[in-house]
Amino acid sequence: MALGLFRQRIWLALCLTCVLCVAWGEALAAPKLKANVTDARQALQAGEDFERTRRWIDAIEHYEASIKKWPDDRDLSYGLRRSKIHFGIERRYSDSSFRTNMLTISRHEALSLFDEVINKIKSHFVDPLSSTSFVAHGTENLYIALANEKFLEHHLPGRRMAIQSNIAKFRETLRTQYWNKSLNSGSSAYQTVSEVAGLAEAQFGLNSTAVVMEYVFGGCHALDDYSNCLTPDRLSDLYDNIDGEFVGLGIEMKAEAGRGMSLANVLPESPAAEAGLIAGDYIVGIDGHDCRNMSTDEAAGRLKGTPGSRVRLDVAGLTAADRRTVTVARRAVQVKSIPIAKIVDESRGIGYIQMTGFQKSSPAELDEALQKLNRQGMRVLIWDLRGNPGGLLTAAVEVLDRFIDNGVLVSTKGRIGDQNMSYSAHRQQKWNIPLVLLTDENSASASEIVAGAVKDHQRGVIVGRKTYGKWSVQSIFPIQRSVGLRLTTAKFYSPAGKTLGKIGVKPDVEVELPDHVVLHRGQMANSLEDDPDVRKALDVAREQAAGRPMFSNR
Repeated sequence: MALGLFRQRIWLALCLTCVLCVAWGEALAAPKLKANVTDARQALQAGEDFERTRRWIDAIEHYEASIKKWPDDRDLSYGLRRSKIHFGIERRYSDSSFRTNMLTISRHEALSLFDEVINKIKSHFVDPLSSTSFVAHGTENLYIALANEKFLEHHLPGRRMAIQSNIAKFRETLRTQYWNKSLNSGSSAYQTVSEVAGLAEAQFGLNSTAVVMEYVFGGCHALDDYSNCLTPDRLSDLYDNIDGEFVGLGIEMKAEAGRGMSLANVLPESPAAEAGLIAGDYIVGIDGHDCRNMSTDEAAGRLKGTPGSRVRLDVAGLTAADRRTVTVARRAVQVKSIPIAKIVDESRGIGYIQMTGFQKSSPAELDEALQKLNRQGMRVLIWDLRGNPGGLLTAAVEVLDRFIDNGVLVSTKGRIGDQNMSYSAHRQQKWNIPLVLLTDENSASASEIVAGAVKDHQRGVIVGRKTYGKWSVQSIFPIQRSVGLRLTTAKFYSPAGKTLGKIGVKPDVEVELPDHVVLHRGQMANSLEDDPDVRKALDVAREQAAGRPMFSNR
């Protein structure tokens, strides 16, 4: 997708099939429950209010926070599940590659795609999966799609009221005859989906290909939160993230209902930065279209374009008086995984490196940053992985190999042989400077590989907050029609043999942030001295300042 960093920073852990390490959703941080919600019934009502207004992200975040407080409430759990399904449907139907590349194929071609998807999952997913489970989740997805406004607007414009009873009857058929229909083989799954598609087309004229697609994408809800089917555009986005280059504006954004697209980050030297956009701004209009109530995906679709094309943005700043219109030209943008590398205490030689992802270029970027700081007199390093959702497993291994003398760095275990790997330190040259590692609740996956190795090897002091707790490896499988499958194929383990999924790595020195503190990555370069995490890391680094030689050869 042309937006580049808008794309969820979903990374994996690459080998030849493309392995990544990240978490579900647009933000990794744990959401907070509204103060006026005091019991589970109030929480459910508030979530349903979000659903009625199609504010799916708000609904998801609300339900997640509610479930933390009332973990055994089934209604809240299903509200979360239902909202995620609606969100996925609307996201797909906002994706032009899904509409033009996937909805336009024949039923036979769609069923062929379904067959490939379910077979690939059965052979590679980290846990065994039955055809019954996969198809049942697809049936549920179709059932909910038939109550989704965007789905119905696309397929049955102007006809919904006339055929409402037909739709209701068909949904009841799904519930009573297909909900958990027992299937004993892949061929019976194929036949069942084909049968349902034929019934929908016969009873109220629904495109049978659309039905099959709900099974292709909805069936993946039987998997974990990190596995799904990728439309052509989303697969392309993922590869762009891995390569660290995309065509776009250079922004990371998230929709806020009624306010527009909140800019969480603006890449340095990007078209957006050159146009004066900063983190904290809101895009409220795109080429004359009001986007204050658009979804992130809808706005992203309008921001897409070819290199050299221009887009007009209406922007609201931090104050009511700060409203402006800018025109921005799209172009190729290089995404650096190390946007900041500087000395933060000259007298003690304390360096600071912020790493926002693990991509192909990260090891070389790290080498360049370390050499620069070394020339400036660095004797201690603060390595900031806050907000880093992960990336390539191999990149995490390579950067760790610059700091850990010997031994295992990380290992992976899966169902098939090529997922059972152990990665050990092997470089001759090492940086033996004291390390202070900064983490938070948004440090996930490949970041946790680093944190786990630093902790187990006692290589540094971890400061901040507990990491996200995503200790699994995803592989990317390109399949027919430029579609991709992202599947969890292994779990990873720290050098001490621990896997901390849904647990995370605890810091050695914890820093609690007040609720009102919001740290935008794009603002950190100019506000390190005001950052409570960095202040604590500096205290620790000053204590660590005397120590080992700067650089050694084994």
